Amino acid sequence: MKRFRMWLKELSLSQQLLTIIFLFITVFGIFLFVFLSPSIDQFSDNAMYGVLHSTQENLVYYLNNNPDSVPYVIVDNTTTSVTHVLYEKEKDSFVQISGMTLTDTIKGEIRAKAYLNFTGTRDYRAAVEKDDGSTAVYLFSMTRLEDGRYLASLITDEYRDVFEKSLLNAVVNMNIVVVAALFVLLMLWVMSLIVPLSQIKTYISKIRNDEKAELDIHRRDEIGEVAVALRQMEAELSEQNREKQEMIQNISHDLKTPIATIKSYSESIKDGIYPYDTLEKSCDVIIEHANRLEKKVGSLIILNKMDYLIDTLEEGDHLDMNSVIDKVMLSLKVIRPEISLVKDTEEGVCFHGEEEPWRITVENLIENALRYAKKEIVIKLREGELCVINDGPDIEEDRLDKLFSPYEKGTGGKFGLGLSIVYKVCTTYGYHVSAENLTEGVCFRIYKDEAMKPKKKRSKKQKKGNS
Repeated sequence: MKRFRMWLKELSLSQQLLTIIFLFITVFGIFLFVFLSPSIDQFSDNAMYGVLHSTQENLVYYLNNNPDSVPYVIVDNTTTSVTHVLYEKEKDSFVQISGMTLTDTIKGEIRAKAYLNFTGTRDYRAAVEKDDGSTAVYLFSMTRLEDGRYLASLITDEYRDVFEKSLLNAVVNMNIVVVAALFVLLMLWVMSLIVPLSQIKTYISKIRNDEKAELDIHRRDEIGEVAVALRQMEAELSEQNREKQEMIQNISHDLKTPIATIKSYSESIKDGIYPYDTLEKSCDVIIEHANRLEKKVGSLIILNKMDYLIDTLEEGDHLDMNSVIDKVMLSLKVIRPEISLVKDTEEGVCFHGEEEPWRITVENLIENALRYAKKEIVIKLREGELCVINDGPDIEEDRLDKLFSPYEKGTGGKFGLGLSIVYKVCTTYGYHVSAENLTEGVCFRIYKDEAMKPKKKRSKKQKKGNS
């Protein structure tokens, strides 16, 4: 069965449909000949005995009320070919009422049943050998009259065979019509799947080859949802590729400036010329640009490293976040000494994850806050939640949900990678990250679902700023 399912999955939708229909027809054929045919045989026998009973009713009534009279033709025999005979056991005599002349074999069958002395009506079957050596089957019903005689009504199996074949043909034809209609409907349904799936396949192939592609599928089912998702994905990928190319150009330009400065200053010093008055000051400029270059390259390395970050730790929160925050604050407080770093944390708060990624995350959030803060940065730590708040200008509302997207352009048209790293670390360890404008300043929040708090609403006009 497993091999069959694997083989079926390798077929196309049309081949799967034909296979299913073939299996259905096979099962139906087995059902028809194994289960349905015996049922039709039994139904045909019951129908024939019903015909015999109905033809006997008036005849039995007449004979019971007129025991000394024998009717000539009581029923119409042109359609049913029913034979009626009277048998008197005491005289062992047969009186033909209608139908064919009985053979001695049939008479012997009737005589044997009559000696059973039954009452009411009984149904029997008799096989009689014909003169040509073939066998004829008779169905007959015998009813005991009030005076002790027996009325026997017979019918050959020829009429029964005609009736059974007609019934079987009707059943088979009806099922063929149903199967054919089902086949047509299934083919139309499969074609309604194949055509859009082929369009989706072509669309994906064109996107892979960077060709212009359009996906004209307008449906409300799952395929339509996939088509909408693919169009949205293509639009997002196109936008990200455009921004990625722009980011590469900006990064190349940012890297080119310190490299060119380092190169020119180094060549000047080699030639005995000090571009910045003295050797010491000129070397300081080289060191400053080398530090800039180191920081930019480091950010790119960290972002690339975070792309491969995987949560392999055991479940539970084991990392002391107070220790992480203390280390970051110690290293960053000298960047802008005029900005007050306020730590508002609860003791014993632990996060899930490794120390290095979380240290980089907290460092990036505080560095981002230092660029825009006016006087103060507050780091709040609660169970399942970390907030970095600065009193700088607000973020544009239409950019709040895009800040953490890769290659998102920040204030001044620069591409910052820090918030992308923050987003990657948080999502890897099962946390959420968001930014919101407060009444005074901006808050970057890292939280778990159970620690999520409603955002504060603002009424004043939004300003431009942070990223």
